[in-house]
Amino acid sequence: MLQLFQQFFGKKPHTIQLHISSANGFHLRPVAEFVNTAKTFACDISALHQHKSVSAKSVNALLSLGLEKGDSFTLLARGKDAKVATETLQALFARLMQKDKEVSTLGKETKVYEGQIIEGEIISRGVVIAPVCRYAEREFATEARLDFSEALAKSLDELEILYLAHKEEENGSIYLAQKALLHAIADDLDSVETFELTIAEASAHLTGSKMASKIIDYQDILRRVKNHMGIKTEMILPETSTILLAEDLLPSQITQLRSSHVEGVVLKETTLTSHTAILLRAAGIPSLIADYSTVEEHSRVILDANSGMIVSKPSEKDLTEAEKRKTEDRKQRDIAANKRFEKALTRTQKQIHILSNVTDIDSAKEARAEGAEGIGLLRTEFLFKNRKPSLEEQTKAYTEIFSCFENITVRTLDVGGDKKLPYLTLQEENNPFLGIRGIRLFKTHPQLMEEHLHAIFLAANGRPIKVMFPMVSTVEEFMHAKAFAFRTAEKYDLDISAMLFGIMVEVPSVLFLIKNFNRVTDFYSIGTNDLTQYLFAIERTHPSLKVDEHSSVVFDAIKTVIDQADKPVSICGELAADPKAVGILLKIGIETLSVSPKRIAATKEEIRHV
Repeated sequence: MLQLFQQFFGKKPHTIQLHISSANGFHLRPVAEFVNTAKTFACDISALHQHKSVSAKSVNALLSLGLEKGDSFTLLARGKDAKVATETLQALFARLMQKDKEVSTLGKETKVYEGQIIEGEIISRGVVIAPVCRYAEREFATEARLDFSEALAKSLDELEILYLAHKEEENGSIYLAQKALLHAIADDLDSVETFELTIAEASAHLTGSKMASKIIDYQDILRRVKNHMGIKTEMILPETSTILLAEDLLPSQITQLRSSHVEGVVLKETTLTSHTAILLRAAGIPSLIADYSTVEEHSRVILDANSGMIVSKPSEKDLTEAEKRKTEDRKQRDIAANKRFEKALTRTQKQIHILSNVTDIDSAKEARAEGAEGIGLLRTEFLFKNRKPSLEEQTKAYTEIFSCFENITVRTLDVGGDKKLPYLTLQEENNPFLGIRGIRLFKTHPQLMEEHLHAIFLAANGRPIKVMFPMVSTVEEFMHAKAFAFRTAEKYDLDISAMLFGIMVEVPSVLFLIKNFNRVTDFYSIGTNDLTQYLFAIERTHPSLKVDEHSSVVFDAIKTVIDQADKPVSICGELAADPKAVGILLKIGIETLSVSPKRIAATKEEIRHV
């Protein structure tokens, strides 16, 4: 086939042979990252496998090869960037295979029950005793309807926002991969009927392969688009505790389960590596992969996801033993929870304050439950993702979040660069990371920012909330934004005298202006994600260029702030929760870290060993 390609196109292309070494195969998430990198090169790039050639710049096309462990494919590039493309993609592919570790089968505890046993594979541990219900759904039409192109754009924006909101979590890459898949499939389509047909054809290519579990992602993006077109589908779930039995679930449905009465899940047709399984584990919902066909609807069963079994028609002894294990599990969780509320003291008994980065009321409550001492970063841009909120809606949301803690830092809207909101129009820019971002919205969108601050001030109601401006590069920018804030308070006759105003340290110019900022600002919070990207002039979302976040340059920049600042300094970037970085950060003088809710306990424990 390669000879035919050369004969047709003439000039010999650059080729490399790539071998699939990951037990998970070449699946959606690594494929999405690979394709995003391939798209950056000005050349044609194809993947050849078993006499089939597809574009390596299309997620859908590359997935159609169904590449599993042990397979090989030829990467073929022709054009201006062909040589550098093959070299870069070869190095990237090696990294993807190395980091894509196999999900190990969880070991099963030995347990003997008297009831009827159905063996299963453990997705997520736990014990549940409850009636079962089989999956059911209903489809209905809503009044809010978008046409296909609008629904597609809204879905892409929604997935981007979900990725940015969850990027610190292990499952964040799922949303980015689904966005790439949706873009690849629907970009040139003009109707939902064609979209559904394309989804069906793409799914058919994966049927029967190890990638068959990824079909659920195709169904998920289809449902997301149809929802925005007013064709909604929702699960029918009971109002009492239940164990849900389903063939499979969509990844997007797991979030719904967390706020339902579903205590456990049994799936028949998924795998441990499916995105649904990953999200079930992240949600901590006890779950199995098992054939539940013989289980009677509404019957009370034991789901023992520690021993990997369903116990139907359990005896009284079975129920007593299962309840005992539930109590033991709860006791262990309580011990862990109690430790999360303990102070984070170093070996020398120095206390380090652990705050949390939150996006909404649910994550604020989670942060409180996980032992956070306050909110070190409220990402207001993620609070209303799909539509512009009213003043009343903003005020209500902030009031609820502020009620969770005494110590709260609110970051004003940080939109621009890689963060977009569907209801906020920004001009097209060649370098959006160097354009209208963060604090610059005070000049370009003053009405929006006035309403934004008005809601924050109303919710604060005289409390000493900290207001933090992002992407500050000069003292003059900060003073303009702070003056804007006081004019807003005066306009609506609100007292903000107790409030503190500070900046995110993420633009390198600030490193040379700390002594000047000391005269006007009340606090500093170092955003290591953006600071690192601007220090090295490498966009943090770039598909192939990567920054060493542990570079001494990054720590030297942080130390520069600490040494010169005479106001409190904290860190709210990803480095704050990095086990490799915590010891260094404490050594150079950081005393306050703000991390995601799920990293609070681990970060505290890390500190106790420094």
